This record gives sequence, C-alpha cells and structure tokens, in this order.
Amino acid sequence: MKIFPAIDIKDKKCVRLIKGNFDNKTEYQISPIDQAGKYKDHGFKNLHIVDLDGALTGETVNLDIIQEIVIKYDLKIEIGGGVRSFESIKKYTDAGVEKVILGSAAIKDKNFLKEACQKFPNKIALGLDAKDGYLSLSGWKESSNKSTLNYLKEVNDFGVSRLIYTDINRDGTKQSPNFEEATKVAEISNCPVIVSGGVSSIDDIKKTKGLKNIEGIIVGKAIYDGDIKLDELVKEDA
Repeated sequence: MKIFPAIDIKDKKCVRLIKGNFDNKTEYQISPIDQAGKYKDHGFKNLHIVDLDGALTGETVNLDIIQEIVIKYDLKIEIGGGVRSFESIKKYTDAGVEKVILGSAAIKDKNFLKEACQKFPNKIALGLDAKDGYLSLSGWKESSNKSTLNYLKEVNDFGVSRLIYTDINRDGTKQSPNFEEATKVAEISNCPVIVSGGVSSIDDIKKTKGLKNIEGIIVGKAIYDGDIKLDELVKEDA
C-alpha cells in the first residue's frame, strides 16, 4: 500500500481546497519545498503534487518548485494540474517525476491520452475526477456528461500506468473516500488505482488495504489539520 501525502501549490504556497473550490481554500504557512522535506524526514517515499496555478492556466507554472523537490529529496512524485501538451509532459519527465497525471485534456481528447502513453511509456497516470458518477473537467468547474466507468472502458487499453480516482464531493471534507465507486473503478481498470478524496483517519487507510487492484491512497487535509499524525501514517506505507 503506497501512501501519497499531498501538496497542492497555489501562488507558491501549500493550500487545500474544499471540493475543488478556489474560493474556499486554506493557505498554510509552510512552503511546498519544506512540506516535502517534512514528508521525506518521516520516511515517506511517494508524493502527490497538484499545481493549482497550472490547473487554471494550462502551463507548468511551478516547475522550478517541482525540480527542487526532486533534486533535494529524491521522492517519487506524481504531478498533475493543467497538463495539456506533450511539451508539458516532457518538462516534468525531464525534471525527474515518476508519473505525470493527465486529467481534463485526456477526457476531452482521448487521442492525446493514447499518444502520451505511447510517447512516454510507464510515465502517464490518468486522473479521473468524478461527481455523482460523472467526470468533471477544468479544475472541476464543468461536468463532462461522461460516465466515469464508460470513459474508463473506452481508454482502458491505451497503456496508462496508474489511475487516480477522486470523488469531488468528498475532497477536502474528511468524510472518508467513496470506497463503493473506487471499488467499481478498480474492478474494471487495467492498471492499479490510487484512491483520493475525503481521507479522514487511519481507519480509512486500513480499509483501503483490503481492496483489490488498489495501489495506494492520497492523504491531504487530514495531515495539515492534524487529524492524522505522520508517524502513524508512515507505518501504513509499504
């Protein structure tokens, strides 16, 4: 079971959003680089980073921060947020990240996802951000009218190396992940699934461990708010 502590970057700061709402955000005093160092010091090996500036602009806005984290701490990083071109993917892979997460761009253009998997083998993760069973786009501001499961069936053999499933209604709420939907996604998916959205306690982590084809879980707000202690969390990381 891989634990992915989360860092969401906005205006060079660590932030957390509630249900992806940019107007409902909490800023934290610690810098993204120092936060990554804290995770490294506790013994974590993986890191989930979202460039929220990138999600809004479609550019690799915080590439310098990502590069510094990779060089300094040698963590396995998955990065997402507004990755819409092969050029952006290349910038991140050149910087040494383990996986680049494609979201809206992959849902709007399946061929982009397919080509990305061919050009960057084993580097592409697919981010499926769902609300009530349907995929959302553009930083969760619009619905795609595409069923999560139907879309996954269409792209399942493209060569995606990891799938990140987020229930938007749970994200930032600490109400526990949507295990029911995550299980449905994992049953269909040809690649391992990471669960995201709503993690509130160590019990959520333990529950995830028993699920088939689920590789790991992303933990964000519960860490920042002190609901989950890093010393406890790292014990679940294998």
